[in-house]
Amino acid sequence: MKRYDLIVIGAGPAGLSAAIQAARYGAKTAVFDENASPGGQLFKQIHKFFGSKEHRAKIRGFNIGKQLLEEAAQAGVIVHLNAVVMGIYDNKEILVSMDGQTAHYKGDTIIVATGARENMIPFPGWTLPGVMGAGAAQTMMNLHGVQPGQKVLMVGSGNVGLVVGYQLIQAGVELAAIIDAAPRVGGYGVHAAKVARMGVPFLMSHTVVRAEGTEHVTGAVIAQVDNRFQPIPGTERHLEVDTICMAVGLSPMSQLAGMIKCEMTDHGGTVPVVDTNGETSIPGIYAAGDVAGIEEASSAMINGRVAGTAAATRLGYLEQDVCDKEVAELKASLQQLHEGMFSPANKGRTDLTHTDEGIPLSANLLKFGYVTDEEIERYPGVKHSAGIHPVIECTQNIPCNPCQDACKFGCIQVGDTITRLPEVNTKSKCTGCGMCVASCSGQAIFLVDEDAGEDYATVTMPYELLPYPQVGELGTACGRDGKPVCQAQVLSCRTSPIYDKTALLTIRVPKDMSMKARFFRREE
Repeated sequence: MKRYDLIVIGAGPAGLSAAIQAARYGAKTAVFDENASPGGQLFKQIHKFFGSKEHRAKIRGFNIGKQLLEEAAQAGVIVHLNAVVMGIYDNKEILVSMDGQTAHYKGDTIIVATGARENMIPFPGWTLPGVMGAGAAQTMMNLHGVQPGQKVLMVGSGNVGLVVGYQLIQAGVELAAIIDAAPRVGGYGVHAAKVARMGVPFLMSHTVVRAEGTEHVTGAVIAQVDNRFQPIPGTERHLEVDTICMAVGLSPMSQLAGMIKCEMTDHGGTVPVVDTNGETSIPGIYAAGDVAGIEEASSAMINGRVAGTAAATRLGYLEQDVCDKEVAELKASLQQLHEGMFSPANKGRTDLTHTDEGIPLSANLLKFGYVTDEEIERYPGVKHSAGIHPVIECTQNIPCNPCQDACKFGCIQVGDTITRLPEVNTKSKCTGCGMCVASCSGQAIFLVDEDAGEDYATVTMPYELLPYPQVGELGTACGRDGKPVCQAQVLSCRTSPIYDKTALLTIRVPKDMSMKARFFRREE
């Protein structure tokens, strides 16, 4: 029987981070994962992460996955793929199905990092081909290069629904609508805004009544819901779609923890009870990542590192005082991600009406996915000045500050608390380099010259659709709501490796449209 100091079950962000941490301290570590490739969800996440530099902010998910694999190899972590862990038994022994055989492995410590699965909601027709989880659609697009459909209805307005909805458009799919039974958008406003300005309608307080079709989805019937989330008769409407994507939450895959008789509790699903270091009720067995409670991947990586540090300490590779110091630093980093209106303490709250600075939240954003022209003026990132200057349309307290790091001239200020709303410092001179635009994980920064000529203004915006517009090309400038506001002409489309595949598109618009034009729609 093969023996390791530490066995990690799951090669996702939490599992790999835990393994790397323990191996760096000297623990002989092995990771087992049922998939053909490691990385968990990271390799289908093509968007840029939030947080700060220490959270790997502004780096795309698949690149973070590559970084973790390189770090694991350097640390000497052994990764077993196509390895299904069928059970955990007494004395920290696991049974694994691998290479057509079953084998037993023994670990002195074990970290369970098995992640989560997508939820589904049943409705007539929900088993038809064409009804799928948003994560499945993301896998088809970003791992296999296959469009999941031609016209898609997204059910769920949390970050998963918003991010995958945007990526569907990037893949050339028409997004018919984003609906949610909740009365307000559940994910980050910046994610919603970049979808809304592309013309996608948001329908809050709506649900799917049924999927239409016999052999596959040919349409969807949706309806408004009342305050008990029940469909309101007479509000049904038909949407002509061939795919229905479900982004209605995740459930922890905690079966292995339950099998070994860890104490379990209900925390967004059945999860093992863990202490501050991720240790379960069984000494030497830890849980990290979504299996211990659903959070963003950035938080999962930190929790994995905490569990890896604690496991290395239990194994004798680390003194307790060193462990305590390391964990305290990791917890401080995690706390930064746990602040603001999207903190775990605020999960599920619908009574928040103001930002941490006391600014009224955009009611329109919460209901329709975009901030109105009037509302946007109230935020500290939106100021008017002569010459080119940044306009930051970040209106919620989310954990993110790459814009501050990107500007070397002090034009953008967030401060030490990364959930503060970014503020434009008009006393500093903007050079128009565009690094803030390219670095913004939420695509919420624009460079505006409100008086660029005799009768026109210029707007530089993030652009991630292929093919890129050409200089001189005419098209339509759309507002935050996705509706046309004026004709626009492409002045430049800058690309550079340092922008990491976010092009900086500069368009020419009439002066009075400088604070309204936020998307360029190419002519058919």
